[in-house]
Amino acid sequence: MVLKRLLGSLGVGGPSVETVLEPGAVVPGGTLRGEVQLVGGSAAYDVDRVELEFVARVEAEHEEGESEGFVTFERYEIAGGFRLGEGESRGVPFAVTVPWETPVSELHGEPLGITLGVRTELEIAGARDKGDFDAFAVRPLAVQEAVLEAFGQLGFGFKSADLELGHINGSGQRLPFYQEIELIPAPSYAHRLNEVEVTFLAHAGGTEIVLEADGRGDAGVDDALNRHTVGHDEVARTDWNTVVAGWVDHLAGGYAGHAHTSGHGSDHGHGHGSGLSTGAAVGVGVAGVAVGVAGGLVAAEVVDEVGDFFEGDEGDEGDEGGGGDEG
Repeated sequence: MVLKRLLGSLGVGGPSVETVLEPGAVVPGGTLRGEVQLVGGSAAYDVDRVELEFVARVEAEHEEGESEGFVTFERYEIAGGFRLGEGESRGVPFAVTVPWETPVSELHGEPLGITLGVRTELEIAGARDKGDFDAFAVRPLAVQEAVLEAFGQLGFGFKSADLELGHINGSGQRLPFYQEIELIPAPSYAHRLNEVEVTFLAHAGGTEIVLEADGRGDAGVDDALNRHTVGHDEVARTDWNTVVAGWVDHLAGGYAGHAHTSGHGSDHGHGHGSGLSTGAAVGVGVAGVAVGVAGGLVAAEVVDEVGDFFEGDEGDEGDEGGGGDEG
């Protein structure tokens, strides 16, 4: 998508900016490439700074309920200190690193309902002006795809995915939000589990995988939580169906008698679980969880245009809304 915006803070006759991203999905820790195209206005201007900021649409819980807004999670200065002449066209190519924890927005080319994008911000003649939102897609790392495929092979189905403002206790999380990929349990686990939520926290050395199970135990039973760390070099030599089955058995064991909690309940880090929504369905087949996605089972709504950002998104987003350590 190509978006263009007249820099309103400079008035009629000011420069315009257009950001073009290289097509195709990127991976966490990979490189996002593109070009910012500037066209001078009716006069020459000094461009002090050209910045890119990564933004994501995030949910927050607070006393009044829930809200959604955009949060900036990375910022890069890609150019500056030049004069843009009257009517001059100038391209500013860029190649910036995608943060390792950037959430996955598609699986096998099918969208998961996660909204990610880039904003271009210019500082000209002392005035700062944000350009329009340019969406980009993120596909999973090999380990993330392998884990999701294994869940599918075990009979789990994709329900939805969202981003939650806050921090998972005890994790190495760096961003002010985390992603939850919600899965409907396979029939063999349906009597003990309502759903399983998967969170990936990738880093240069590997990926931390946080699994949270919403169980069918007696009232007052905490969700069970497990954490696992896998190195990037372990992906090819791992039997993921066996590994993930062991993880799920351990989670479900907390609800085996419908009367006791998992030993991990005291380390519950997500703060809240997400109940099943109406219309949820199970997609199972040789392509694993991806069948559910391709079958149109994505529950989350993709937002095309940028709405209001959370108040204070220019600063520390992690303290807004339902942020802070969750216990």
